[in-house]
Amino acid sequence: MHFKNEEENFHVEMTSMADLVFLLLIFFMVSTSFVDFPKRMDIKLPESKASDKVEKNKVFTIEMGIEGRITLNGKDIALEGLEKALEEGSRNAAQKSVIIKADKGIPYGKVVAVMGVAKTLNITDISIAVK
Repeated sequence: MHFKNEEENFHVEMTSMADLVFLLLIFFMVSTSFVDFPKRMDIKLPESKASDKVEKNKVFTIEMGIEGRITLNGKDIALEGLEKALEEGSRNAAQKSVIIKADKGIPYGKVVAVMGVAKTLNITDISIAVK
């Protein structure tokens, strides 16, 4: 019968351990999805404790910046041209809906004016984005 000596050293091969750590690091870096939402304007949304999740298939997105700039689906537009652009875009749309992303520093009247433009075109699904 052969017994191990106390003098025999147990040795762990660290080269393969380092390879394994780097492979795991590369795996997690590649498998992680980095989500970057398109941001056209620097808008600070107001906060709300009771907000609903908005479905992804909204037709129009209107962004209103603090400097008075308005975009419709990412394209700059004046308030006067908004009605015409919404009317042209809603002809082909089965679901007429609008999401308004307005900076919290914008006067309430300007947001209501944009909502009124949508309402005149019989767009009843009007949402205001909050954080």
